Amino acid sequence: MKRSSKKSQLADAHTNIFDGYIVCLGASAGGLEALEKFFNACPADTGAAFVVVQHLSPDHKSMMSNLLARYTKMPVIMVEEAMPIQGNHVFLIPPGEIMHVSAGHLHLTPKSPHGLTLAIDIFLSSLGNVYGRQAVAIVLSGTGTDGTRGAVAINAAGGFVMAQTPDSAKFDGMPRSVIATGVVDAVLLAEELPARLVAHINKLPYTEALTISKVIPYAAMNPEEVLSAILHLLYQIGGIDFSDYKPATVMRRIERRMQVRQTQELSSYLDLLENDRGEVLTLRREMLISVTSFFRDPETFEELSNKVITPMVATKQAGDTIRVWIAGVASGEESYTIGMLFLEAFEREGRWLNLKIFATDVDPQCVETAGIGQYPESAAAELSPERLERFFDKNGDSFVVKKELRQCIVFARHNLLSDPPFTKIDLVSCRNTLIYFKSPAQERALRSLQYAINLNGALLLGPSESLATLTDGLQTISAKHKLFRRKSVAKLPFLDRQGGAIYPQPSLRKTPIISKAGRRPSDNSMSDAGLATLINQFAPPAIMVNEHQEAVHLYGDVNIYLYNREGTASLEINRLLPDALIPVASALLYKANHDHCSLVSDLVDVTLNNGEHQTLKLSVHPVANENQERLTLLCFEAVATNDLSEKTSVNVDAVTVERITILQRELSATRDSLQSTIEELETSNEELQATNEELMSSNEELQSSNEELQSVNEEMNTVNDEFQEKMLLLNRANADLDGMAKASGVATVFVDTQLVITRFSPDASQIFKLRDADIGRPLDEISNVLSYPDLMTDLSTTIKTERMIEREINSLDQKKTYLVRILPYKVATTKVHGVVATFVDVTSYHDVNRLQSIIDALPEHIAVVDPVGTIVMVNAAWRRFAISNGDMELKRSGPGANYLEVCQAGNHEDDAIAKAAEMGLRGVLNGSLPLFSLDYPCHSPTQQRWFVMNVAPVLGSEFGAVISHVNISSGYQQNTP
Repeated sequence: MKRSSKKSQLADAHTNIFDGYIVCLGASAGGLEALEKFFNACPADTGAAFVVVQHLSPDHKSMMSNLLARYTKMPVIMVEEAMPIQGNHVFLIPPGEIMHVSAGHLHLTPKSPHGLTLAIDIFLSSLGNVYGRQAVAIVLSGTGTDGTRGAVAINAAGGFVMAQTPDSAKFDGMPRSVIATGVVDAVLLAEELPARLVAHINKLPYTEALTISKVIPYAAMNPEEVLSAILHLLYQIGGIDFSDYKPATVMRRIERRMQVRQTQELSSYLDLLENDRGEVLTLRREMLISVTSFFRDPETFEELSNKVITPMVATKQAGDTIRVWIAGVASGEESYTIGMLFLEAFEREGRWLNLKIFATDVDPQCVETAGIGQYPESAAAELSPERLERFFDKNGDSFVVKKELRQCIVFARHNLLSDPPFTKIDLVSCRNTLIYFKSPAQERALRSLQYAINLNGALLLGPSESLATLTDGLQTISAKHKLFRRKSVAKLPFLDRQGGAIYPQPSLRKTPIISKAGRRPSDNSMSDAGLATLINQFAPPAIMVNEHQEAVHLYGDVNIYLYNREGTASLEINRLLPDALIPVASALLYKANHDHCSLVSDLVDVTLNNGEHQTLKLSVHPVANENQERLTLLCFEAVATNDLSEKTSVNVDAVTVERITILQRELSATRDSLQSTIEELETSNEELQATNEELMSSNEELQSSNEELQSVNEEMNTVNDEFQEKMLLLNRANADLDGMAKASGVATVFVDTQLVITRFSPDASQIFKLRDADIGRPLDEISNVLSYPDLMTDLSTTIKTERMIEREINSLDQKKTYLVRILPYKVATTKVHGVVATFVDVTSYHDVNRLQSIIDALPEHIAVVDPVGTIVMVNAAWRRFAISNGDMELKRSGPGANYLEVCQAGNHEDDAIAKAAEMGLRGVLNGSLPLFSLDYPCHSPTQQRWFVMNVAPVLGSEFGAVISHVNISSGYQQNTP
């Protein structure tokens, strides 16, 4: 039910707890795709905290955090016990856990390994209890009905409820179920839900169309007048007077609908109601807060069973009837709960009594739903397996109340504030209903409930309700659980206003429920008080009766003439009067309505409900009224035997005989028709009975496993979604790996611990004679071109030692050399899964090494350049000469430097030698010169030196030319005179 402001409660509990919006996303089968679309479209700075509740298998590690993290910038966290809630974070329920919220923290409890546990309903109910209007429920794809009862709880707490469109959901069971309750505020595609959420959080219009201004006919009215008009609309169209409800409660429900319909002003919302009958009915449903469950507040029902029901059953005699009245029955769970407790007590005490439970509610839709007695799995989850098996039958995705329990309960529409109470009741339960009434209405309702209870009968109220000032006549059984016992006689509540109508009927109203001046139509004026006194002192007791012969108003002390019969609750005169008065009153009323005249009956002897005998004279008088309704006043007057009437009398006996004759004819015809129908049904019934017995045994076996299968199926669908996502990632990784293997040119072979080939790269086919069909064959069955007899031994050694082995191996023809590396590889943190062997062709590397060794042995300064003049190799003599000339790190004249640029650096106008060297090298590189040679001096400070530079092209290679510098100083010195 609706609670007071949650934000203040949270602040009192902890000064640093999160007090923003909390958004719960409930998803099951097919929910991963919807979650990805939602978070991909959801801003990361809404300030709200997001909690994802799914059906996850406890036997598998959830990958949801990794999967969702790719679609949102918000941190995605797997919840741990007592984790504080933070805004702009995404919290995930761990597998095998049930989660609830308390004081700004998320708490976990282990999930039961057996039975159906509805994690979404449990968390949403907890969220609604704590955060109220700041709670948001979003129901996404999934099978079953999990999330439905939780969404109703969020709605009742003033929160906001949204659902994915069933057509866009992979599995539409959960969205359809919650939409069917009528509490959903928005139904959108998964990717459209974030925009609606942001509009709700920031209290902004969702679409531009909603902001179009228009003339509001009620804009000039003050808020009190607008509220009065809204209540009047609710009364006119919805048929229920909410003027006795607390103003704060009324405004909270109206404001919630205003927020949903994106209206800013109360007058604008009134205009919307005037033009939208559906919104009026929706508001009426919102006002009638109908939140209940089986065994809600288990400790209270345990106390009720121990201290009231069990002793009551023990004291009753065989054949006695126990009468129970449950007011405000909502969807019926409480009535069935109390019925179960009584039936269990009958069995426990070994006393089988008659049980009659009158379950009433002002909302006819609630009465109809409760009477069907069919509840979803989410509701059944609140019952123990033993009670579920005994009192319910499985019917698809729902449970139906068994006949044993259903036949004990009569469901009827009854307004606690305007209809007469039941009588001779042993137990009255009215929980979480009075808290919504104003104090005067609470007192009237309590008097009505108190009057209904037998002496020593019990009264059960809600945890937030009290007796107020009506403590006289009631004894407290349990203050904690609001359980009371009646110890004295209570006065008929209809007399508490000096004969005035304490429950005015809609048909008798002359003014709206609340006038523009703010006064109730039932407020007493001085004339009303005087008239009430006259009625009490001088007028006989009377009942105002409508054309359907239903009581609509009581005057004076008519209690002694009223009886309350078992069966469906009714205001018909024939159900209220003693048997002796029924034919007399019916005949008088019929003739008065037909002839429009006052009538007086003959004298009638009657035994009153207090045991006294009295001689009565009944009279009827048509009542003129502004509404042109056919109303008749039925008066009871105790008279002496010789008293005579001055008015026209009626021969009651004759009328009675005529009426009985007509009824007997109708009854005879009905019996003949019924007998024919019975004979036809008996034939069909015998044929079906045999089939039914066979199906029952099979059905019971299937039902026991169906619940487990349903839960496992939803969990497996969730796991399957995660695996599908992982498969996409794995396929991408495999494609990347294949591309990398092809691009690298490295021969690679994967084998498992049994040396069986599991994978290989395309280049491996040049070493091993491999084809795709060879995957799965032992590697030693495949021939290769290596001179490597210890290959299989090295592979086995790596598997055992988990150490890398590296060798250089020649080919069989000795023309190629391969660097072989054998490494172990693992899957995650498990043991060795196999080995990978790579074969890198290092033949060119060895050739270069041999060439380097050869040129290092020569005394000449030798360098090899590529086609653009970059030095790629130098010999030892070149390096020594460069170092002696100050190029210690060979940056100017070593590998990587461009020799043409070296020549250019020394190419000045007066340096013809450097220019000639540059031109000669270019000529050889571009092929214009076959060879080039140049003598040049290169003196040092201590020695005169001459060199000859020779440049020769290198053909058929990536190298461009070989440059050598030979010291010819000795020759020059010999030729010098």
